[in-house]
Amino acid sequence: MEQLKGILFIDIETVPIVPDFSLLSQTMQNEWIRKAKSLSSRAESRDENTSPEALFADKAGIFSEFAKVVCISFGSLHEHDNGLKMRLKSLVNDDEKVLLNDFCEVIDRFAKHHKEIRFCGHNIKEFDIPFICRRMVINDIPLPHCLQISGKKPWEMTHLDTLELWKFGDHKNFTSLSLLAAVLGIPSPKSDIDGSMVAGVYWHDKDLARIGKYCIQDVLTSAKVYLKLKGITNIEIETVIVID
Repeated sequence: MEQLKGILFIDIETVPIVPDFSLLSQTMQNEWIRKAKSLSSRAESRDENTSPEALFADKAGIFSEFAKVVCISFGSLHEHDNGLKMRLKSLVNDDEKVLLNDFCEVIDRFAKHHKEIRFCGHNIKEFDIPFICRRMVINDIPLPHCLQISGKKPWEMTHLDTLELWKFGDHKNFTSLSLLAAVLGIPSPKSDIDGSMVAGVYWHDKDLARIGKYCIQDVLTSAKVYLKLKGITNIEIETVIVID
């Protein structure tokens, strides 16, 4: 349990900043067109629709300049009888600034109980953490100390990334969380949506609660994957507490 203290497992869900390319300002439309040119040049198939409008709908949600955070889910492990329990929560909000400030409050509360905070998740070093930091800057929110990573050397980064752990130094391939969980024999919670559907669920269905439930499942799966990768196989997460 000692090596698990101070770990905050996280996952985020992001969507394009507007539901349609035409709703961007003219300046941002021009910037996206430039971005789309580089994306279309890397398209695997000539038959793929690589118009700026189509690419915006399909790809904009992963670029922090053209997307926003709508959900941050997190969890922490605690001793429970002979095993562990995990406290989980999803923060969701249409107002990104409110959402990010709420997450900063979570970090502040967590920091009161732990000398060092280490975030853990799947591909968080390449996606979740940089995305959160950039959107905080855009929203004029001061970065918490644990997110002030600019200028740090790779070995000074204390955050834990299950994708990085799985690569074992191999930087050529990406392995999804669902695939990694499957090969490690970790059942993934069933969900009626996947990552490709989040933007539609947000903009068309306007169902933030559904996104929050989906995101929180990835946090739980990430925690189980992390325990497996660290060889902590004698401890089971017996109880999951989802805090609304």
